[in-house]
Amino acid sequence: MVPLEAILERCAGVDVHQDNLVVCFLSGSLDKKPTKEFETFGTTTKELLRLQDWLEERQCVEVAMESTGVYWKPLWNILEGNCKLTLANPERIKNVPGKKTDYNDAEWIAQLHRCGLITQSFVPDEPIRDLRDLTRYRKKLIQNVTQEKNRIHKILQDANIKLTTFITDIFGVSGRKLLDSIVDGEVLDEKRIREMVSGKVKSKVPDLIDALNGRLRLHHRNMLRRHLNHMGYLQEEIQTLEAEIETLISKYDEEMKLLVTIPGISHDAAASIVAEIGTDMTKFPTEAQLSSWAGVCPANHISNGKKKVKRTDEEIEG
Repeated sequence: MVPLEAILERCAGVDVHQDNLVVCFLSGSLDKKPTKEFETFGTTTKELLRLQDWLEERQCVEVAMESTGVYWKPLWNILEGNCKLTLANPERIKNVPGKKTDYNDAEWIAQLHRCGLITQSFVPDEPIRDLRDLTRYRKKLIQNVTQEKNRIHKILQDANIKLTTFITDIFGVSGRKLLDSIVDGEVLDEKRIREMVSGKVKSKVPDLIDALNGRLRLHHRNMLRRHLNHMGYLQEEIQTLEAEIETLISKYDEEMKLLVTIPGISHDAAASIVAEIGTDMTKFPTEAQLSSWAGVCPANHISNGKKKVKRTDEEIEG
């Protein structure tokens, strides 16, 4: 096996686990076999600070680690200001088959890093990471609101309440008033319905009388109340999140103005783009690398002269 060419005189590899960290420190002249030193640390803040001091004592600023679940994040947050960190994709630095131990894994990471063979995974700065947390959570909450709406649709069908036949959006002003009155057990006649609805829905009042004449039981009303209350809570949380997002995104006003000039990119979509890729495009030397990282371009899979098709996430969802 041809020996790999070293480019770092001092570096460390960290094998990350939930409960402990195994660190391998390599040091020595580039043209000689390095000396190895191992140490195991806990994952509490006190232990992570001890690891930081341990590295400082050895004048080690080059540190590589695997992106193991979310367990690498506390270590990254502690060392970020003092070390040059490299986050490795576990799929790309798999060790050769054989005896596997935490010490061997840590040494393997350190050896690869010493030779510059670990491709850095994209980790944005802390403000962008915070923004990313908020935009991703907003997306989850919006999905939860949609799920609650679907559950309400299901209950209405179970009770044979045919509001959706005559009202396009039952969560609009008119539809929501009718839903609230159903939950409250109110008796709805033509006069009362006409008072609650507005716009084009007024012309459908006779149809709505028949649509509301279903088999609504107390169980249905209670379930509707639960889903409507939860949906209201989620919508309030979304508004709170959006206010926080606006505060953070205001720092990137120029980038936001440029993004919204792209056809189809709304303000919320622009905020999500900034949160996902940041504003420092030097992290992605070419547009091809950026699109590849974002998962919006097909990959090449050729074996035995045959090309295997791999669809992007957007194609799969579509």
